[in-house]
This record gives sequence, structure tokens and C-alpha cells, in this order.
Amino acid sequence: MKNNRKRLSNLFESPECMNRKADSFFIRPQRENPFSLRKKKRINLLALGDVGGMLLIGLRLLGTEAVSSIGICDLNEKSILRFEMEAGQIQAPFARERMPRVEIISPERLFDCDIFVFCASKGVPPVGSRVEDVRMAQLKANSQLVEVFAEKAVSRDFQGLFAVVSDPVDPLCKAALLCGLKREQVQGYGLGVMNSRGIYFAEKNERFRQYLSEGRAFGPHGEDLVLANSLENYDDELSRELTKLAVQSNLKTRELGFKPYIAPALSSGALSILATASGQWHYSSVYFGKGDCGAFLGVKNRRTPYGIEVEDLPLPQKLYERIESAYGHLRALR
Repeated sequence: MKNNRKRLSNLFESPECMNRKADSFFIRPQRENPFSLRKKKRINLLALGDVGGMLLIGLRLLGTEAVSSIGICDLNEKSILRFEMEAGQIQAPFARERMPRVEIISPERLFDCDIFVFCASKGVPPVGSRVEDVRMAQLKANSQLVEVFAEKAVSRDFQGLFAVVSDPVDPLCKAALLCGLKREQVQGYGLGVMNSRGIYFAEKNERFRQYLSEGRAFGPHGEDLVLANSLENYDDELSRELTKLAVQSNLKTRELGFKPYIAPALSSGALSILATASGQWHYSSVYFGKGDCGAFLGVKNRRTPYGIEVEDLPLPQKLYERIESAYGHLRALR
């Protein structure tokens, strides 16, 4: 039965750039990989709002082994000065190795790096608004914004990774890709926090306990999210219940009167970007389409010398259908 199950590779629309293994497939780069996995990375961060500021703190605290420097750029001069000073004053006593330095950079230097992190946003619904899908409410304004910087990256012949953290992650990745960046250059960072929310609820409720060791996350950072309680013993009803808890978690934080940015900035942002830079397994969105047809899909993957490696295990039929539906909805977005 398991041999007849479909896999994520069945959704991948560019088989000509795919190499299959037993339980994974590689997306071959069009040129060389965006960066070497052996050296420390220069990361440049655009926009120091709630998410960007917290992401910077995460990179500073956790990036000693993988990051050489963090460049920061924002329209608000006082914000830049504040974060350069405060983040620069985060130090471990008597540490043998210094944390990555934080430096202010001009807009002209944004793409002098290995990883460019896009955290800019327009039109984030305020706390207390009745908008249910806060992420998709930002699509039009943020698409125009990401296109501006993707076009600048192309004009500068940027060869590094264009990492999208702003919402809605997957459509913004597609907008950046269509500006002329290569498939392997663009990844979206939103699924990490959804997996983390799944873990949070699994630790609180014994019914979801299998997710801690056997679960997986797929799809977008939003309404079409797919959490699977287990790949071996998939329970569709239980998985949908866990998924709903994860999707609605940000609304619960808003009900308390706060913006839900801490966990996304650290789980989807800092931790996942550092895993990418180090070639470790993590959750992020990669392009499953062909040319301008297709979409970015959040999956378990890692960077290797041979391209992006995507986990490709046999999937229960009902789970595959959920992922296929999510991909179809992402594909239909314009």
C-alpha cells in the first residue's frame, strides 16, 4: 500500500530540474548555489518593525557559528541607530567567540550580502480590527513593495538568497521570483512558526502527542496550512483540529491586545534562516512551479551542495489531497 502512495514530488511541476532519491528530491540550481555552506554568511535585513527588530535579536543571539555580520536598513533613522546600539550591546560574558556584528548599511548596500531578508510591510491591520485573515489583507501593498526590492536585486546581479518573511509569504515569493530572480534564490519563511504552534499544542494536549515525533507541516502560513499528526498513523480529523488551533493562534494573541510577532520572528525567521545558512533541515517555502506557472509551497527542506533537498516521503491519500488542495489555491493567487 505504501508503495502506491503519492509524494510531494508528484506536485512538482519542473521534473527536468529534479533529481530523485529514495525519500527526498533535489531541486538543481540554474547556476551555482546562492552561497557556500562552509563560510559564515553576511545577512542584510530590511525594515526594523516588530518582526524585523525581533528577528535581528534572534540572529544576534543565535548566529555566532553561521553569521559574520548583520546589516540593518530602515526608513526610520532613529530606529536604525537604536537597534545598532542595543543589539550591539547584547553580549555573553567571557565568550570565546563574538556574536555577529551589527552594522548600519545604506540602501545601496542592501545586496552586498549572502542573504537578504525582506521584513518590510504596508497595511498591517491594527489590533482590534475585524480582519480575519491578517496575512492576506497585506497582499496587494506588500507585493508592490517586494517587487521594488526584487527588481533592485536583479539590477545589482545579486547572487545570494532573497528570503521573504513578510506576509503573505508564499505569494510574495512568487512576486519576487517573477522579477527575474532564479528559483533557488527565493525562499519564504512562514511555515516554521506554524510547526512550532503545532508543537506547542501537542505538548499541552495528549491527543496531539504524536505530532512531536511523527508530525509534519506543509503549505502556506495561513488558512490553507496543513498539519499532519503523523505520517505513519495519519488521523485526518485530529490533524484538521490541530491545524485549526495553529492557524487561529495569532488571532488569540490579538484578542489579548497584542500583535503576534515574537514567535513568527524567531521560529519562522531567525531560527529557520540560520538553519538554511547551515544546511540543516527546516521548514520554508520553495518554488514548485514551472516558469511563471505554479506557486511556492512550504515544506521540510535543506540546502546542500547539489541544490535544495526536499523531504519526499510517501503520504496517506487524505493528507496528499489536503496538500494538493493547498497548492492549488496558492497557484490560483494573482
